[in-house]
Amino acid sequence: MTDPVMTVASLFQGAALAAHMPTAQGLLNMACPAQVSAGTQAALTGAQGERFTVSRGLAVVPLRGLITPNMFVLERWLGWSTCHGIEATMGELAASDDVAAIVLVCDSPGGNALAVPGAAAAVAAANAVKPVHALIHPLCASAAYWIASQARDIAITPGSWVGSVGVLHTAMHPVQPGASGFQMFLQASSHARAKVPDPSTDTGRAEVQRRLDAMEADFHASVAAGRGLSVEDLRSRMSTTDNPADGGAVFWGQEAVTRGLADTVETEAAFWQRIGAAYAPRPARTTRRGAQARAAAAQALASI
Repeated sequence: MTDPVMTVASLFQGAALAAHMPTAQGLLNMACPAQVSAGTQAALTGAQGERFTVSRGLAVVPLRGLITPNMFVLERWLGWSTCHGIEATMGELAASDDVAAIVLVCDSPGGNALAVPGAAAAVAAANAVKPVHALIHPLCASAAYWIASQARDIAITPGSWVGSVGVLHTAMHPVQPGASGFQMFLQASSHARAKVPDPSTDTGRAEVQRRLDAMEADFHASVAAGRGLSVEDLRSRMSTTDNPADGGAVFWGQEAVTRGLADTVETEAAFWQRIGAAYAPRPARTTRRGAQARAAAAQALASI
């Protein structure tokens, strides 16, 4: 009998997700890299992937794949971003004299909501030191947008998606025996009923809703601050109706700009041309004093 295939979704089971599920589902259904079978510790301590590149003073940081707090095995083998990795990267690049500006290249449906506030704060802190720009090409949703919203400006390429601002949660609770004939029971200690809320009950749903709303409040506050909006204005802009509860959608093109999610719509080539021109190393200038010194040296050599 062959062992069941371990999927990426198993690593997110029970987690609060800041993700756009229609685009995230394909990644969740992927088989885990073989290295994950070594256990959680290997995932936490494995060698990191390449987190950034620097060329001519411009640092390029990919924001890619399903985002996790610290699943470094996915970072290494699939190139997916981790929140702890983003924090470390932003701190390193902000302190580097070799980096004039940072570009986040976004291609992510979001991921686990855990640790995302820290990654977003790290981008905001780096942006206070030197410019951080974001390029959405072709997707920046939910947790990824939470992080990218802290950039100084956001460009979106034609046909790209952005948004899905909100948090969701999937849960399972035993209701009957399984295929094995055994039924699983969950029982918490006397003062820990909220540890395993039952989503089939009003009390359980209320507890799950409390957690989600607390995370959403932080999500909204962070995005609003990054985009220079009030929280109320942000919620209105994210809604597809007159009711601010109808948020969580994704938008593209000029509508994303109109709603305040992005600043410009431009092709990838146009973006890099603009950014490259803004931060290209300036040719060294010949100062008058330097020219005079060289002239004097040449005259002295000529007189020998």
